[in-house]
Amino acid sequence: MRKLSRYVLYDILRNRVIIVYTLFLLLVSLSLFQLEENQSKALMSLLTIVLIVIPLISMIFTTIHYYNSYEFIELMLSQPLSRTRILLSEYVGVSVSLTAAYLVGVGIPVLIYAFDATGISFLLTGSALTLAFTSIAFLASVKARDKAKGIGAALLLWFYFALIYDGLVLLILFAFSDYPMEKFTLLLSALNPIDLGRIFIMLKMDVSALMGYTGALYKSFFGSGWGIAFTTGIMLLWIALPLLLTLKIFRKKDL
Repeated sequence: MRKLSRYVLYDILRNRVIIVYTLFLLLVSLSLFQLEENQSKALMSLLTIVLIVIPLISMIFTTIHYYNSYEFIELMLSQPLSRTRILLSEYVGVSVSLTAAYLVGVGIPVLIYAFDATGISFLLTGSALTLAFTSIAFLASVKARDKAKGIGAALLLWFYFALIYDGLVLLILFAFSDYPMEKFTLLLSALNPIDLGRIFIMLKMDVSALMGYTGALYKSFFGSGWGIAFTTGIMLLWIALPLLLTLKIFRKKDL
């Protein structure tokens, strides 16, 4: 498995997409910190980009890489190797390369200009989102045999998590505005890794006062030890569950 993962990493670095992605994140991050005198404002601007760009790139890159590696996967299946080992090697290679690109492109500026608890939480959240959406992209790719359908499904999933989900939540809260919905919103936030990461970072930046009573509720929960454990556990589930489901489908799939 280690040799396969190294080969996948080498193949990814050879096409230079990851290098361009790293340079893009580095340029954007440095520009924002240079333009903003206030580190918190720079992090807020960078957070908006990270919550949109990181999941999108993770989904698209993973899906395209899977379909481009289809012949290689078939070749490996002809060898005395288990399907689980082959797919996990692909996942490790892709996720490590994307996470390393994020940690270099965003991590270096954050460590230079905002090396504190908020900056560290920012890096951990972005890394968790990368791993989670890589898992979701593998699930969409393995489920769909056709490349166009796989990429379309990945884009629809990103569109749902990044845009549609927030609209649905606002619609639910508006429709039931006469009822106490604050605790219910805690459950809704767990159903979207992007929302979970956004809330966690915003509370670390101490801007919950701008969110009124709901922000106070978020701060009292997510700021506690139980809240941090809850956030960590849900993020791990978003990474592990799609990957486990992908492995189950891949082991039974007729290639």
